[in-house]
Amino acid sequence: MEIGLYTFAELQEDPLDGHIISPEQRMRDLVEEAVLAEQVGLDVFGVGEHHREDLIVSSPAVVLAAIAAKTERIRLTSAVSVLSSDDPVRVFQDFATLDLLSGGRAEIMAGRGSFIESFPLFGFDLDDYDALFDEKLRLLLRLREDAHVSWEGRFRASLHGEGVWPRPIQDPLPVWIAVGGSPESAFRAGSLGLPMALAIIGGMPERFAPFVQLFRDAAGEAGHDPVPPVSINSHGYIAATSQEALEDSWPYAASMMNKIGRERGWQPMARENYDAAATLRGANFVGSPQEIVEKVLFQHELFRHDRFLLQFTVGSMPHAKIMRSIELLGTEVAPAIREAVGTHV
Repeated sequence: MEIGLYTFAELQEDPLDGHIISPEQRMRDLVEEAVLAEQVGLDVFGVGEHHREDLIVSSPAVVLAAIAAKTERIRLTSAVSVLSSDDPVRVFQDFATLDLLSGGRAEIMAGRGSFIESFPLFGFDLDDYDALFDEKLRLLLRLREDAHVSWEGRFRASLHGEGVWPRPIQDPLPVWIAVGGSPESAFRAGSLGLPMALAIIGGMPERFAPFVQLFRDAAGEAGHDPVPPVSINSHGYIAATSQEALEDSWPYAASMMNKIGRERGWQPMARENYDAAATLRGANFVGSPQEIVEKVLFQHELFRHDRFLLQFTVGSMPHAKIMRSIELLGTEVAPAIREAVGTHV
Protein backbone atom coordinates (compact mmCIF):
# COMPACT_ATOMS: atom_id res chain seq x y z
CA MET A 1 0.00 0.00 0.00
CA GLU A 2 1.18 3.51 -0.81
CA ILE A 3 1.05 5.88 2.17
CA GLY A 4 1.03 9.67 1.92
CA LEU A 5 -0.54 12.91 2.98
CA TYR A 6 -2.25 15.94 1.53
CA THR A 7 -2.97 19.47 2.65
CA PHE A 8 -5.29 22.36 1.88
CA ALA A 9 -2.67 24.79 3.25
CA GLU A 10 -5.06 26.33 5.77
CA LEU A 11 -4.29 29.85 6.92
CA GLN A 12 -6.38 31.21 9.78
CA GLU A 13 -5.96 32.54 13.29
CA ASP A 14 -4.71 30.15 15.94
CA PRO A 15 -7.82 29.55 18.07
CA LEU A 16 -5.68 29.36 21.21
CA ASP A 17 -3.76 32.64 20.96
CA GLY A 18 -5.18 34.50 17.95
CA HIS A 19 -1.84 34.52 16.11
CA ILE A 20 -1.77 34.11 12.34
CA ILE A 21 1.32 33.54 10.24
CA SER A 22 1.94 35.23 6.89
CA PRO A 23 0.97 33.54 3.61
CA GLU A 24 4.67 33.53 2.71
CA GLN A 25 5.52 31.62 5.88
CA ARG A 26 2.69 29.15 5.28
CA MET A 27 4.06 28.40 1.84
CA ARG A 28 7.54 27.85 3.26
CA ASP A 29 6.08 25.54 5.90
CA LEU A 30 4.18 23.60 3.26
CA VAL A 31 7.34 22.93 1.26
CA GLU A 32 9.16 21.83 4.44
CA GLU A 33 6.31 19.41 5.18
CA ALA A 34 6.64 17.85 1.74
CA VAL A 35 10.42 17.54 2.02
CA LEU A 36 10.07 15.82 5.39
CA ALA A 37 7.42 13.50 3.97
CA GLU A 38 9.95 12.26 1.43
CA GLN A 39 12.74 12.02 4.00
CA VAL A 40 10.67 9.73 6.26
CA GLY A 41 9.75 7.45 3.37
CA LEU A 42 6.21 8.45 2.43
CA ASP A 43 5.05 7.80 -1.11
CA VAL A 44 2.72 10.67 -2.03
CA PHE A 45 2.25 14.37 -1.22
CA GLY A 46 -0.89 16.18 -2.34
CA VAL A 47 -2.00 19.82 -2.42
CA GLY A 48 -5.61 20.95 -2.80
CA GLU A 49 -6.94 23.75 -5.01
CA HIS A 50 -9.11 26.46 -3.43
CA HIS A 51 -9.96 30.06 -4.11
CA ARG A 52 -10.49 31.57 -0.67
CA GLU A 53 -8.51 33.54 1.87
CA ASP A 54 -8.14 30.78 4.47
CA LEU A 55 -6.96 28.03 2.05
CA ILE A 56 -4.10 29.60 0.18
CA VAL A 57 -3.21 27.27 -2.70
CA SER A 58 -5.09 28.28 -5.83
CA SER A 59 -2.57 26.65 -8.20
CA PRO A 60 -1.44 23.19 -7.02
CA ALA A 61 0.88 22.69 -9.99
CA VAL A 62 2.91 25.78 -9.08
CA VAL A 63 3.32 24.71 -5.46
CA LEU A 64 4.11 21.13 -6.44
CA ALA A 65 6.76 22.39 -8.86
CA ALA A 66 8.48 24.17 -5.96
CA ILE A 67 8.34 20.90 -4.02
CA ALA A 68 9.67 18.97 -7.03
CA ALA A 69 12.81 21.11 -6.99
CA LYS A 70 13.55 20.01 -3.41
CA THR A 71 12.61 16.31 -3.64
CA GLU A 72 13.60 13.32 -5.74
CA ARG A 73 11.22 10.41 -5.17
CA ILE A 74 7.86 11.30 -3.65
CA ARG A 75 4.88 11.42 -6.01
CA LEU A 76 3.23 14.83 -6.37
CA THR A 77 -0.51 15.17 -6.84
CA SER A 78 -3.24 17.74 -6.74
CA ALA A 79 -5.87 16.96 -4.12
CA VAL A 80 -7.90 18.06 -5.93
CA SER A 81 -7.79 20.01 -9.18
CA VAL A 82 -11.23 21.59 -9.59
CA LEU A 83 -11.52 20.56 -13.22
CA SER A 84 -15.11 21.81 -13.57
CA SER A 85 -14.04 25.46 -13.40
CA ASP A 86 -10.68 25.13 -15.16
CA ASP A 87 -9.51 24.62 -18.74
CA PRO A 88 -8.50 20.98 -19.37
CA VAL A 89 -5.87 22.11 -21.88
CA ARG A 90 -4.21 24.31 -19.26
CA VAL A 91 -4.51 21.66 -16.56
CA PHE A 92 -2.83 19.13 -18.82
CA GLN A 93 -0.06 21.56 -19.74
CA ASP A 94 0.58 22.52 -16.12
CA PHE A 95 0.87 18.93 -14.93
CA ALA A 96 2.84 17.82 -17.98
CA THR A 97 5.29 20.59 -17.09
CA LEU A 98 5.34 19.39 -13.47
CA ASP A 99 5.99 15.86 -14.72
CA LEU A 100 9.02 17.05 -16.66
CA LEU A 101 10.35 19.07 -13.74
CA SER A 102 9.88 16.21 -11.28
CA GLY A 103 11.27 13.41 -13.41
CA GLY A 104 7.92 11.70 -13.93
CA ARG A 105 6.24 12.10 -10.53
CA ALA A 106 3.16 14.20 -11.33
CA GLU A 107 -0.46 13.14 -10.89
CA ILE A 108 -3.78 14.90 -11.33
CA MET A 109 -6.56 14.18 -8.85
CA ALA A 110 -9.56 15.63 -10.64
CA GLY A 111 -12.75 16.59 -8.81
CA ARG A 112 -15.89 18.64 -9.10
CA GLY A 113 -14.95 20.63 -6.00
CA SER A 114 -16.56 20.67 -2.55
CA PHE A 115 -16.14 24.47 -2.43
CA ILE A 116 -17.89 26.62 -5.01
CA GLU A 117 -15.87 29.88 -5.04
CA SER A 118 -14.17 29.03 -8.33
CA PHE A 119 -17.43 28.82 -10.29
CA PRO A 120 -18.46 32.49 -10.16
CA LEU A 121 -14.79 33.52 -10.15
CA PHE A 122 -14.26 31.99 -13.59
CA GLY A 123 -17.75 32.59 -14.93
CA PHE A 124 -19.38 29.17 -14.65
CA ASP A 125 -22.94 28.32 -13.62
CA LEU A 126 -23.42 25.98 -10.66
CA ASP A 127 -26.44 24.53 -12.45
CA ASP A 128 -23.89 22.94 -14.80
CA TYR A 129 -21.93 21.45 -11.90
CA ASP A 130 -21.82 17.83 -13.09
CA ALA A 131 -22.01 18.50 -16.83
CA LEU A 132 -18.95 20.74 -16.62
CA PHE A 133 -16.93 18.08 -14.91
CA ASP A 134 -17.97 15.26 -17.19
CA GLU A 135 -17.21 17.18 -20.39
CA LYS A 136 -13.89 18.54 -19.17
CA LEU A 137 -12.75 15.19 -17.81
CA ARG A 138 -13.37 13.53 -21.15
CA LEU A 139 -11.39 16.25 -22.94
CA LEU A 140 -8.53 15.88 -20.44
CA LEU A 141 -8.41 12.15 -21.17
CA ARG A 142 -8.33 12.83 -24.91
CA LEU A 143 -5.41 15.19 -24.40
CA ARG A 144 -3.49 12.43 -22.59
CA GLU A 145 -3.82 10.24 -25.66
CA ASP A 146 -2.78 12.65 -28.40
CA ALA A 147 -1.12 16.05 -28.75
CA HIS A 148 -3.49 16.90 -31.62
CA VAL A 149 -7.17 16.64 -30.70
CA SER A 150 -10.28 17.60 -32.64
CA TRP A 151 -13.10 18.23 -30.20
CA GLU A 152 -16.35 20.14 -29.68
CA GLY A 153 -18.28 20.71 -26.47
CA ARG A 154 -20.67 23.03 -24.67
CA PHE A 155 -18.31 24.84 -22.33
CA ARG A 156 -15.07 25.44 -24.20
CA ALA A 157 -13.98 26.64 -27.61
CA SER A 158 -13.54 23.79 -30.08
CA LEU A 159 -10.19 22.22 -30.89
CA HIS A 160 -9.24 21.50 -34.47
CA GLY A 161 -6.04 19.54 -34.11
CA GLU A 162 -3.91 22.28 -32.57
CA GLY A 163 -0.87 20.93 -30.75
CA VAL A 164 -1.01 20.73 -26.95
CA TRP A 165 2.49 20.87 -25.49
CA PRO A 166 4.60 19.91 -23.60
CA ARG A 167 4.05 16.18 -23.36
CA PRO A 168 4.78 14.49 -20.02
CA ILE A 169 7.31 11.79 -19.26
CA GLN A 170 4.61 9.43 -18.00
CA ASP A 171 2.42 7.96 -20.71
CA PRO A 172 -0.32 8.27 -19.75
CA LEU A 173 -0.10 11.05 -17.19
CA PRO A 174 -1.94 9.62 -14.14
CA VAL A 175 -5.44 11.00 -13.57
CA TRP A 176 -7.35 9.99 -10.44
CA ILE A 177 -11.03 10.78 -9.88
CA ALA A 178 -11.88 12.24 -6.48
CA VAL A 179 -15.18 10.85 -5.15
CA GLY A 180 -17.15 11.95 -2.10
CA GLY A 181 -20.67 10.65 -1.52
CA SER A 182 -21.86 10.21 -5.10
CA PRO A 183 -22.39 6.70 -6.51
CA GLU A 184 -22.54 8.24 -9.98
CA SER A 185 -18.97 9.50 -9.53
CA ALA A 186 -17.76 6.07 -8.42
CA PHE A 187 -19.45 4.47 -11.43
CA ARG A 188 -17.95 7.04 -13.81
CA ALA A 189 -14.42 6.47 -12.49
CA GLY A 190 -14.75 2.71 -12.82
CA SER A 191 -16.31 2.74 -16.27
CA LEU A 192 -13.56 5.06 -17.55
CA GLY A 193 -10.86 2.85 -16.03
CA LEU A 194 -9.48 5.63 -13.83
CA PRO A 195 -8.22 5.19 -10.26
CA MET A 196 -10.62 6.42 -7.57
CA ALA A 197 -9.70 8.55 -4.54
CA LEU A 198 -12.55 8.11 -2.08
CA ALA A 199 -12.82 10.80 0.60
CA ILE A 200 -14.15 9.57 3.94
CA ILE A 201 -14.40 12.52 6.31
CA GLY A 202 -17.59 11.63 8.17
CA GLY A 203 -19.72 8.63 9.06
CA MET A 204 -18.86 4.97 9.53
CA PRO A 205 -16.47 3.57 6.94
CA GLU A 206 -18.67 0.53 6.31
CA ARG A 207 -21.22 2.65 4.51
CA PHE A 208 -18.60 3.50 1.86
CA ALA A 209 -17.88 -0.12 0.97
CA PRO A 210 -20.70 -0.18 -1.66
CA PHE A 211 -19.01 2.75 -3.45
CA VAL A 212 -15.81 0.75 -3.81
CA GLN A 213 -17.71 -2.30 -5.01
CA LEU A 214 -19.68 -0.20 -7.50
CA PHE A 215 -16.40 1.23 -8.80
CA ARG A 216 -14.84 -2.20 -9.22
CA ASP A 217 -17.96 -3.68 -10.81
CA ALA A 218 -18.15 -0.80 -13.30
CA ALA A 219 -14.47 -1.19 -14.18
CA GLY A 220 -14.86 -4.93 -14.69
CA GLU A 221 -17.98 -4.56 -16.82
CA ALA A 222 -16.17 -2.00 -18.99
CA GLY A 223 -13.33 -4.47 -19.55
CA HIS A 224 -10.64 -2.76 -17.51
CA ASP A 225 -8.21 -5.45 -16.38
CA PRO A 226 -6.63 -5.05 -13.96
CA VAL A 227 -9.16 -2.93 -12.12
CA PRO A 228 -7.64 0.50 -11.34
CA PRO A 229 -6.43 1.25 -7.80
CA VAL A 230 -8.42 2.82 -4.97
CA SER A 231 -7.20 5.43 -2.50
CA ILE A 232 -8.88 6.25 0.81
CA ASN A 233 -8.41 9.92 1.81
CA SER A 234 -9.26 11.02 5.37
CA HIS A 235 -8.62 13.65 8.02
CA GLY A 236 -6.19 12.85 10.81
CA TYR A 237 -3.39 13.71 13.18
CA ILE A 238 -0.83 11.53 14.98
CA ALA A 239 0.84 12.08 18.35
CA ALA A 240 2.59 9.87 20.90
CA THR A 241 -0.70 9.02 22.64
CA SER A 242 -4.36 9.07 21.74
CA GLN A 243 -5.13 11.73 24.33
CA GLU A 244 -2.33 13.98 23.12
CA ALA A 245 -3.52 13.65 19.53
CA LEU A 246 -7.08 14.58 20.46
CA GLU A 247 -6.09 17.49 22.69
CA ASP A 248 -3.61 18.86 20.14
CA SER A 249 -5.91 18.70 17.15
CA TRP A 250 -9.37 19.43 18.55
CA PRO A 251 -9.17 23.25 18.82
CA TYR A 252 -7.84 23.60 15.28
CA ALA A 253 -10.13 21.08 13.61
CA ALA A 254 -13.16 22.52 15.41
CA SER A 255 -12.25 26.07 14.45
CA MET A 256 -11.90 25.20 10.76
CA MET A 257 -14.85 22.84 10.46
CA ASN A 258 -17.16 25.16 12.39
CA LYS A 259 -16.17 28.07 10.17
CA ILE A 260 -17.12 26.03 7.12
CA GLY A 261 -20.20 24.80 8.94
CA ARG A 262 -21.43 28.34 9.52
CA GLU A 263 -21.16 28.98 5.79
CA ARG A 264 -23.12 25.83 4.96
CA GLY A 265 -25.63 25.75 7.79
CA TRP A 266 -24.20 22.78 9.68
CA GLN A 267 -24.56 22.25 13.41
CA PRO A 268 -21.37 23.10 15.38
CA MET A 269 -18.96 20.23 15.89
CA ALA A 270 -19.13 18.83 19.44
CA ARG A 271 -16.09 17.43 21.22
CA GLU A 272 -17.80 14.12 21.91
CA ASN A 273 -18.46 13.68 18.21
CA TYR A 274 -14.85 14.48 17.39
CA ASP A 275 -13.65 11.91 19.91
CA ALA A 276 -16.10 9.33 18.54
CA ALA A 277 -14.82 9.91 14.99
CA ALA A 278 -11.34 8.92 16.21
CA THR A 279 -12.46 5.46 17.33
CA LEU A 280 -11.90 2.38 15.18
CA ARG A 281 -15.15 2.71 13.23
CA GLY A 282 -15.10 6.51 12.98
CA ALA A 283 -13.96 8.56 10.01
CA ASN A 284 -10.94 10.42 11.45
CA PHE A 285 -7.43 9.03 11.90
CA VAL A 286 -6.57 10.86 15.12
CA GLY A 287 -4.52 8.92 17.63
CA SER A 288 -1.27 7.19 18.49
CA PRO A 289 0.78 5.45 15.78
CA GLN A 290 -0.51 2.04 16.84
CA GLU A 291 -4.12 3.21 16.73
CA ILE A 292 -3.64 4.62 13.24
CA VAL A 293 -2.08 1.35 12.07
CA GLU A 294 -5.00 -0.65 13.49
CA LYS A 295 -7.52 1.66 11.85
CA VAL A 296 -5.87 1.55 8.42
CA LEU A 297 -5.74 -2.24 8.57
CA PHE A 298 -9.39 -2.35 9.70
CA GLN A 299 -10.40 -0.29 6.68
CA HIS A 300 -8.17 -2.37 4.41
CA GLU A 301 -10.30 -5.36 5.30
CA LEU A 302 -13.32 -3.37 4.08
CA PHE A 303 -11.89 -1.77 0.95
CA ARG A 304 -8.68 -3.60 -0.05
CA HIS A 305 -7.42 -0.20 -1.09
CA ASP A 306 -4.05 0.45 -2.70
CA ARG A 307 -3.29 3.90 -1.28
CA PHE A 308 -4.00 5.79 1.93
CA LEU A 309 -3.69 9.58 2.15
CA LEU A 310 -4.08 11.54 5.36
CA GLN A 311 -4.99 15.22 5.56
CA PHE A 312 -3.11 16.58 8.57
CA THR A 313 -3.72 20.30 8.50
CA VAL A 314 -7.43 20.49 9.28
CA GLY A 315 -7.16 23.97 10.71
CA SER A 316 -3.97 25.99 11.08
CA MET A 317 -2.10 23.72 13.48
CA PRO A 318 1.40 24.80 14.53
CA HIS A 319 4.02 23.78 11.99
CA ALA A 320 6.16 21.93 14.55
CA LYS A 321 3.23 19.68 15.52
CA ILE A 322 2.48 18.89 11.88
CA MET A 323 6.14 18.03 11.28
CA ARG A 324 6.13 15.64 14.23
CA SER A 325 2.94 14.02 12.95
CA ILE A 326 4.47 13.54 9.51
CA GLU A 327 7.52 11.97 11.12
CA LEU A 328 5.35 9.49 13.04
CA LEU A 329 3.37 8.62 9.91
CA GLY A 330 6.54 7.90 7.96
CA THR A 331 8.69 6.19 10.58
CA GLU A 332 6.14 4.26 12.67
CA VAL A 333 2.80 3.97 10.89
CA ALA A 334 3.83 3.38 7.26
CA PRO A 335 6.37 0.60 7.96
CA ALA A 336 3.86 -1.35 10.05
CA ILE A 337 1.17 -1.06 7.37
CA ARG A 338 3.55 -2.07 4.60
CA GLU A 339 4.67 -5.10 6.58
CA ALA A 340 1.06 -6.15 7.03
CA VAL A 341 -0.34 -5.58 3.54
CA GLY A 342 2.62 -5.00 1.20
CA THR A 343 3.94 -1.93 -0.56
CA HIS A 344 4.14 -0.38 -4.02
CA VAL A 345 7.48 1.29 -3.29
